Amino acid sequence: MPKKETKTVSHSEDSAKSEFIKRFKANPLIFIGTFIILVIVVAAFVLVPAFVPEAMGRQADLTFGRYNKKPINYVPNNYFAQFYANYIYSYQRMGQEITDSLNFQIWRQAFEATVVHMGILETMEEAGYKAPPAVVDRRVAELPQFQENGRFSPALYRSMDDTSRLSLWRDVQASIAEEHYYNDLGGLRVSTRETEFIGIMSSPVRSFDMVTFLLSDYPESEVKTYEDANADKFRVTHLSRITVTSGEREAAEILRIIQEGNSTFEDAAREHSTDNYADRGGDMGIKLAWELDTEVPEAADRETLLKLERGAYSGIIKTGEKSWSFFRAEEESRRADTDDSSILQKIRSYIDIFERSRIEDWTMAEAERFIADTGEGGFDAAVETWGLEKNNFGPLPVNYGDVGLFTSLSVFSVENLSGASTNENFWKTAFSTPLETASRPLVLGSRIVVLYPLEEKAADEINTSRIQEAYRTSWMTSFTNQSVHSFFMNSDKLEDDFILTYSQLFFSGSGN
Repeated sequence: MPKKETKTVSHSEDSAKSEFIKRFKANPLIFIGTFIILVIVVAAFVLVPAFVPEAMGRQADLTFGRYNKKPINYVPNNYFAQFYANYIYSYQRMGQEITDSLNFQIWRQAFEATVVHMGILETMEEAGYKAPPAVVDRRVAELPQFQENGRFSPALYRSMDDTSRLSLWRDVQASIAEEHYYNDLGGLRVSTRETEFIGIMSSPVRSFDMVTFLLSDYPESEVKTYEDANADKFRVTHLSRITVTSGEREAAEILRIIQEGNSTFEDAAREHSTDNYADRGGDMGIKLAWELDTEVPEAADRETLLKLERGAYSGIIKTGEKSWSFFRAEEESRRADTDDSSILQKIRSYIDIFERSRIEDWTMAEAERFIADTGEGGFDAAVETWGLEKNNFGPLPVNYGDVGLFTSLSVFSVENLSGASTNENFWKTAFSTPLETASRPLVLGSRIVVLYPLEEKAADEINTSRIQEAYRTSWMTSFTNQSVHSFFMNSDKLEDDFILTYSQLFFSGSGN
């Protein structure tokens, strides 16, 4: 392999860089499309041989689907192979190790790029466009592999075999058609009114202080109050259980054997029981009365169990469509001891699951009390009196969903605002509350926040111009490319068998 020559930066190279930047700024969509096509054509004859797995294309059918009934397959030097090679090259240039997961991603990217390529070529063919031979000849002559001392070299061109030359010529012809497709899209001008409207969306911007009330701060005193009003629901019981699915008669027979002393409850549970407590000798552990709701369907049966004396057995109870159980009381049921932290936590969990609105109402009332205090001594004084932590964020405009053109909520890294960017109520409250006034309380997941708008101003002209320019160039380019990709990947003409073929190739030995 010839040594790489060390180059000095010349005036012509500086001019080339300037031209590169100038072309990109003038029309990024057309430039990017053309640049990608050029890279692919170069990759076909420069990069591919270094990256194509040896067995592929010879021993396996690498057809990953069809587009309009045409096979989407991997064949050495075809577009699929070229895209694959280019992605491999790009990741390796970035220092990425090609792991199994990344390999899957690369194959998928190459597949999708091939689908888009085939879709574009078919669209251009239906439109009646075919690149003129003279234009194709000129493009081929400009390819870097045929340049010597800055000029086209007939000798280098003739050194390529006829088959490869014809394949290259056709690839360039296809790339010109694809380039025209992107040229047509890029020629769709963004109207001045549209960019002006986008600029207006960046104003006004507001800055905020904020305090948070967590639902998890619901106090023990409220949990105990709820228990006091619903004591029967939280009675503590300790039962053991044996369940059989072969019939009520067998359940009764096992109970008789235990009661006559021919087997212990624990041994019978391990031998005959079919429920989750069998390995523990039937021991269900400490439960609250409400937890029996999922174990025993009938309320009358649950009430009977709660009244059992220690060591007493229940009768046979139908506990499922095809299951029958009997129970033994390990302890008599008793009222919950709310001084026991584990019992208190169980009651709290019940309230959180089944009575969450109760917690929200209490927390909301606390927030309302705080808001009332801000009206008397001001926001900061109320924060200090209540011992709350104050967060600050902004300035930012209304930016639902963290759209990349505008300053987003996420850049301020306020943990208590997680998920707020897609909460319509949040934005309405944030920008409708008068300045230096506490907002009404907002429920955001497991917390309630109170906003305090500090100031509002129009976005400066420089920032607005930057947003308008970004929208006109890179944003529209990205949006258009995504739309093109989505259009062809969701086409009714596409038969996507990628997962099946990839699995056969890498997980069933077909590629070995």
